[in-house]
Amino acid sequence: MEIFHISAECYPMAKVGGLADVVGALPKYQNKAGHQVRVVVPCYDTKFKKENEFECVHWGEIKLGSFDFPFSVLKEKTDKLGYELYLIEIKELFDRPNVYGYEDDIERFLSFQIAALDWISARATVPDIINCHDHHTGVIPFLIKYAYKYDKIKNVKTVITIHNGLYQGWFGFDKLHYLPEFDLIHVGFLEWNNAINSLAVGIKCAHAVTTVSPSYLNEINYSANGLEELFKTVRSKSQGILNGIDIEIWDPSTDKMLYENYTTKTSGPGKQKNKEKICEQFDLDPAKPLFSFIGRLFEEKGGDLLPQASALALSENFENINILILGSGNAEIESQLTQLRNDYSGNYNVFIGYNEELAHLIYAGSDFILMPSRVEPCGLNQMYALRYGTVPIVRRTGGLRDTVIDFGDDGNGICHDQASVGDICYSINRAVKLYDDKVNFNKIIERGMTTDHSWERVCEEYIKIYNLIIQQNEV
Repeated sequence: MEIFHISAECYPMAKVGGLADVVGALPKYQNKAGHQVRVVVPCYDTKFKKENEFECVHWGEIKLGSFDFPFSVLKEKTDKLGYELYLIEIKELFDRPNVYGYEDDIERFLSFQIAALDWISARATVPDIINCHDHHTGVIPFLIKYAYKYDKIKNVKTVITIHNGLYQGWFGFDKLHYLPEFDLIHVGFLEWNNAINSLAVGIKCAHAVTTVSPSYLNEINYSANGLEELFKTVRSKSQGILNGIDIEIWDPSTDKMLYENYTTKTSGPGKQKNKEKICEQFDLDPAKPLFSFIGRLFEEKGGDLLPQASALALSENFENINILILGSGNAEIESQLTQLRNDYSGNYNVFIGYNEELAHLIYAGSDFILMPSRVEPCGLNQMYALRYGTVPIVRRTGGLRDTVIDFGDDGNGICHDQASVGDICYSINRAVKLYDDKVNFNKIIERGMTTDHSWERVCEEYIKIYNLIIQQNEV
């Protein structure tokens, strides 16, 4: 079948979080399974865009209210990512370095959706499936069904995949005129709490709704930033599918970003050499267990708990542990984490920002990864950690609940129930004792490295949903 994935992010073109990793990997495995897969993202001013060759395959002009924007569709020439990658170029809106964070984000992503549909409807062939990702593409299922200009593709089946339901793309009805013309009898599909909610639009109008883990699908029925009742009403067309990871990129035996490659059988000395490299770089002691955090420093990820938890854990175990933080986000959290270097030099360090190569090296060289998330729809870091023989320490929520089982239950990690400083420190204390028990520690490492989180399994589940909705008659 012919499948389009439309998204605000796709690794390595543009990445802010896990959305990019999913959209960068799932299409590749669908393509390998014999389907014709295309990915469409905005043309940001990124390193990938500058370093690769593209050809223009379509151009046109969109109207956004009283504004006219010319746009181009650029195709990456070599299909080096394992699928066809297309960029929607709208120079006045997307020729910027960042993906999000601009005052005109609503205008940017509405124009992106309209331009993508203009191009798709102008093509000679009609796709079987359009898979939308998060609120940035949530209006697409509505426009396909009800906008007059997309009559040619009105029967195309749509899926919306929710990577994080907290972000919903709200905007007022004063911007309704941005949308292509449609019969106003259908305006109710756009409304939620007296405004237009892009995510709610997609949930209402898509033929299927997926979340990135089964547990997250259950959680959003009672915690979804105001959409709880809507999720309950669409439960019959919803399914939670646990994300996978790209095991070709995330493979410690071949990863070129590592100082030393290793397999399950050679993980002991292999991880130690990577650990020594990391510890040398950040002035830490490689003889001590290394606890790391990789991610965005926001409350959602438990980032606000890290300064106090790190200080308390280091005070209690100063002679026994190292802590390393890699991330960015809230300025106050960044400042608090940076200040800790003065008090715990030699046992603690922080890198504010993000560096892909450094992240790979930290996964390989760490003994434990901290994930005290308040919300984690799926989580990929714990899967990367398991693949690299690093034991995840997680709060039981969302996809963390689905992927990490406490070692006390013959599992592959360390789990706690509350997003609290106390629970984090208690888990670190358990981890220190586990680290000293080398027989059990090595068993848990091997258990994690042999867990199957590949995309082949995930790909099959998505294809089943596509086939199901294609076979259903339009209601």
